[in-house]
Amino acid sequence: MSYRIGSGVDYHQLITGRDLWIGGVKIPHHKGALGHSDADVLLHAICDAMLGALALGDIGFHFPDTEAAFKDIDSKILLKKCADLIDAKGYKVINIDSTLCLQSPKIKPYVHDMQQTIASIVHVTTADVSVKATTTELLGFVGREEGLKAYATVLLGLK
Repeated sequence: MSYRIGSGVDYHQLITGRDLWIGGVKIPHHKGALGHSDADVLLHAICDAMLGALALGDIGFHFPDTEAAFKDIDSKILLKKCADLIDAKGYKVINIDSTLCLQSPKIKPYVHDMQQTIASIVHVTTADVSVKATTTELLGFVGREEGLKAYATVLLGLK
């Protein structure tokens, strides 16, 4: 098969006292995401989409939250490791489409930096990385600012 598609989703609780990392970019906010790593919900969803496209398991399989080596790890490192796994199987990323669900903060000022960060790690152009956001109109845990989630779809092609 010359093309493979994968989807990923990730959720993280928001709490005070943590930094908020989204798409490899530190976002100023009064809450941050809780997780074993830096809890970058967008990069985690992208990792799962990449791994899923080639039926390689999920982020928890490759980087378990029971391993001390991954405690507070920068998720850009995890994305790079996933890109390396894809490369080893003879595939490359064609494009990434992602959606963030969060009530606040507004991420529009940071989208270009996120695209640049992601694109540089997976070796595509910023035009190949879509980062969108939506609120949940104050509904559910996202609307109450208790957490955030991200969805990602990744198309891979043979190198």
